[in-house]
Amino acid sequence: MMLEPAQCAGDAPRTPSEQGTPDAPSSAAPPPTDPQAPDPATRLPTPDPDARRRAEREQWMRRRRLERQLHDGAALRISALALQLGLFRHRVPDAEPDLHASIDSLQDELHAALQELRDVAGKIYPSLLDDAGLGPALREAADRVDIPVRVDASADRFDPAAEGAAYFSVVECLAAMDAAAAAEKAAGGEPGEEPVEVAVRRVGDESDGWVLSVQLRGVNVAHAGAMLDQVRRLGGTIDVAGGPGPGTITARIPCE
Repeated sequence: MMLEPAQCAGDAPRTPSEQGTPDAPSSAAPPPTDPQAPDPATRLPTPDPDARRRAEREQWMRRRRLERQLHDGAALRISALALQLGLFRHRVPDAEPDLHASIDSLQDELHAALQELRDVAGKIYPSLLDDAGLGPALREAADRVDIPVRVDASADRFDPAAEGAAYFSVVECLAAMDAAAAAEKAAGGEPGEEPVEVAVRRVGDESDGWVLSVQLRGVNVAHAGAMLDQVRRLGGTIDVAGGPGPGTITARIPCE
């Protein structure tokens, strides 16, 4: 019988199949893994209500700062440039009508760009709301719609988050009612002439906490859901009386 030669040093070790023995399981080898399998997920904890309200207030503060940056930065630069062009126009001889027309055209473009910038800033956080409060800002908004609106607001000031949420909730409601009235008029109907009444008050006390109350009377209560989207992130509530159709919507927002 021929013997198998012995393995020399440096030779590659023979596998069990080469030795004619079955494969033996290895305790050191890790189990096979699926490279396509996702890593195990970890769910982040849900922020508590106070943390959510703080985050929402910080968001409103960022909006307010961004509006001030646009108002005090880019808008002022455009205004200054338009003024400089006007001064330059007076130095150009009257014998240069084409140049005068070009300067006038540039000024018109700058004024249009300035108005667009102010419109964008107002949608972020109205400068009048920041400077004068809810009463003047809501009266200006009422002047922009065709439906009759009467605003009764105290001179109290509230924190920027509460004022911002209250303002935009009322403005969205008035805009929706204005669009509905325009559609009814276009269809040959006669929109109601009763004014929408907006009342703004501070209620509560220092011990229980102050609340900004905004009540809209004579509005379609179907708009209450959109108002709730604006105020609930600050811990606010919406109450509805009357309806379907015209009724009263009252928003209450915790404030400082």
